[in-house]
Amino acid sequence: MPRATAAVVRARGHDFGLEEIDVDEPRAHEVLVRVRAAGICHTDLSVRAGHTPFPVPAVLGHEGTGTVEAVGGAVTSVAPGDTVVLSFASCGDCPACLTGRPVRCAHWPALNLFGGSRLDGSPTVRGAGRHARAALHGHFFGQSSFATLALTAERDVVPVPAGLPPQVLAPLGCGVQTGVGAVLNVLRPEAGHTLAVYGTGSVGLAAVMAARLTPATRVIAVDPDPKRLALARRLGATDAVNPREDDALDAVRELTGGRGAERALETSGAPRVLRQAVDGLAVSGVCGVVGAPPAGTEAAFDVPSMLDRGPRVVGVNQGEAVPRVFVPALVELYRAGRLPFDEIVSVFPFARIEEAAGAAARGDVVKPVLMLA
Repeated sequence: MPRATAAVVRARGHDFGLEEIDVDEPRAHEVLVRVRAAGICHTDLSVRAGHTPFPVPAVLGHEGTGTVEAVGGAVTSVAPGDTVVLSFASCGDCPACLTGRPVRCAHWPALNLFGGSRLDGSPTVRGAGRHARAALHGHFFGQSSFATLALTAERDVVPVPAGLPPQVLAPLGCGVQTGVGAVLNVLRPEAGHTLAVYGTGSVGLAAVMAARLTPATRVIAVDPDPKRLALARRLGATDAVNPREDDALDAVRELTGGRGAERALETSGAPRVLRQAVDGLAVSGVCGVVGAPPAGTEAAFDVPSMLDRGPRVVGVNQGEAVPRVFVPALVELYRAGRLPFDEIVSVFPFARIEEAAGAAARGDVVKPVLMLA
């Protein structure tokens, strides 16, 4: 059984701790990946804090990239030595998967967020050393890439060209895919439209960059951090609104001549911000919801206004992307200089994962990426 070093969360609210673990051998349709880099996402921190009910102790991480180490006997699309990006898990057999919507997989919760194991209940990781007999949960988003080795299904790895920096590839499997996909796959702003992006973390800034690839006329970034707003402007926002200085709803209406934004993306997970985003829409406007607050969080809307103005509120998961199609496209857009998402990345050694997590939680960095090899 392969031995790896992993960042383990032993209990909710506890720090990440580096430990030796054992990783299962690949089954027929599985791939073992030597992880070179892994991004830290809000969802990882949400699980650690206990807001997302993934079982602990656990190995988290779901923005991994690396090199194929070994493959199961039925794997045909990748081979040892290939460079791959890891993305979310899907079963491949349910109606959603069979119709090109893997992000709506019937087994999404068990495969990605709540199971901690394969669908059949078997573990992919085990404790080693003094924790050899203790339970350990993995298969987080089908990968658990906060480890030097990650075991995942063949359909969840995306082959990409070798030679790109791993810190650039890592965020593609979740954060960048989510922000760019929300704009290009879901909101699809048209000529003359305004897109308002609420929150300029990694997903929001990826959305701002994606907006430059559309015919949207105005891109408004809304965030209380002046440094983030300056970065958003550099990456493509035409306007910046600081809600600590100006009322965001009034500002969006003023910038659009009272019309409101035809498209909005809410990434913060704050219900009051979602209400602002919807209230700031133009007639028949569309608001995509990406921000993920704790389970059970509710948002209130003015019902007569909904009936009168006809806004649409759409939940967006993973940019509604098909990773094996979308991630290679993101790579090519980056290589062409059209999606400079390397500008949001800050690199940390794996041993400094706790420092990286703290920097992310405080907002000191946009997208921390751990270097494992």
